[in-house]
Amino acid sequence: MTKTLTIGTRGSPLALAQARMVAAALEEAHGWEAGSVGIVPVKTSGDRIQDRPLAEVGGKALWTKELDVALLAGETDCSVHSMKDVESERPASLMIAAMLPRADVRDRLIGSESIARLPQGAVVGTSSPRRAAQLKRLRPDLVTVSIRGNVDTRLSKLQGGEVDATLLAAAGLDRLDRPDTGHPIDTAEMLPAPAQGAIGIECRSDDAMTAALIAAIDDPATHSAVLAERAFTRALGGTCHSPVGALARVESSEILFAGEILSADGRDRIAEQARFPVGDLDAPAALGRRMIADAPASIRILFEGR
Repeated sequence: MTKTLTIGTRGSPLALAQARMVAAALEEAHGWEAGSVGIVPVKTSGDRIQDRPLAEVGGKALWTKELDVALLAGETDCSVHSMKDVESERPASLMIAAMLPRADVRDRLIGSESIARLPQGAVVGTSSPRRAAQLKRLRPDLVTVSIRGNVDTRLSKLQGGEVDATLLAAAGLDRLDRPDTGHPIDTAEMLPAPAQGAIGIECRSDDAMTAALIAAIDDPATHSAVLAERAFTRALGGTCHSPVGALARVESSEILFAGEILSADGRDRIAEQARFPVGDLDAPAALGRRMIADAPASIRILFEGR
């Protein structure tokens, strides 16, 4: 069988499931034979280092740098990413050529029917500063501890009694055929991470042929929303230390945008909503700059990279 394109991906079960989704979409869009898009698992630093929070060992680049090396070396034609794990500043030599239709953006709580029903002083496992801050804002009595690893690893720690509850992205659970695991949290209660639920396909900026092939599976509404969320995050100077929530939705020719930044303990929070034209990335960036300028020191200290 002749290979048409080769996808680079992390080797976790979720990453492989997402790569297979992209491969199948490309094969269907172009009438290619099933299996003709190759998938190459690449071991990333983020997969190897499981005992420390990302913020302590290099941030989101730990999920992308080995994939970038393989792509720039021509070992792969494109990379598939969970867009929430892609740093907001990317090399000019690479471009996000397409995004699949966005999945459920919500978080799911596993271990309790709701945040309100968690026992007093419950221990919640999460490595996300956003989730930790949001939980503490809603329930200051909760204790958050860092846990990392793939979905099975995190669920096993819950089942083993290491934590009372944990939070996982609904999209990832759905893609792993676990639609009934956990209880969805409304976005009015907890805004998701910027770009949560979106799968992006990245190629070399000078590879016009591959970019054109990938563009055939692009979902414009998802792409526009995620670009707005990333522009907001980039303007904030946010890193893995920074509790940031953002959600953009396309409605006709406008984007409805909600963003929030929090202190680590959740006590301080700046939240804003806005409307702006689709494709206007200056507006979400300006919103981010205004919010950080208005924020107290407890929040600004977490955005020192801005």
